[in-house]
Amino acid sequence: MVSVVGMVARSGLVTLPPGSRVADALDRAGGVLDGGDRDGLNLARKVEDGEQILVGVAPGPEGPAGPRSAILGPGSDAPNPTGGGAPSAAGAGGSTGSGASGGSGGEPGLVNLNTADVAALDELPGVGPVTAGAILSWRTANGPFANVDQLAEVDGIGPATLAKLRPLVTV
Repeated sequence: MVSVVGMVARSGLVTLPPGSRVADALDRAGGVLDGGDRDGLNLARKVEDGEQILVGVAPGPEGPAGPRSAILGPGSDAPNPTGGGAPSAAGAGGSTGSGASGGSGGEPGLVNLNTADVAALDELPGVGPVTAGAILSWRTANGPFANVDQLAEVDGIGPATLAKLRPLVTV
């Protein structure tokens, strides 16, 4: 079982037979969306149980615009999914200026979706006051976020915004 997240049609867990490859996992997730960084992954690489395949944003002519693709977890061959264009989850502290307002519980420097207020959420890229309010409304209606991928269920957050937010938020 591997987690396939980011710029794919259906982010989430996929169950694959032993010996499956990254390409198989992407197919099970509905394929890479337009603008997704498919070239940043070794499609022939065998996946291991417990890995996360992050499909980031393909670099444009000006270089990376967001997190790049990576495989994280057991057997990981790409420890930094950002490709230098954005802070990684471990190095996101200070990039949003909202580490303290994100609340406790989670990695330092990341905005916690379950405790952040509108001001902390508003500082995230691609999130303005309306989307921040929609995140709080979703949280009120559905309870705490179980995982970051549930942001896709919030009005105003599409695959590209989710890919930008993933390395900056936690639950």
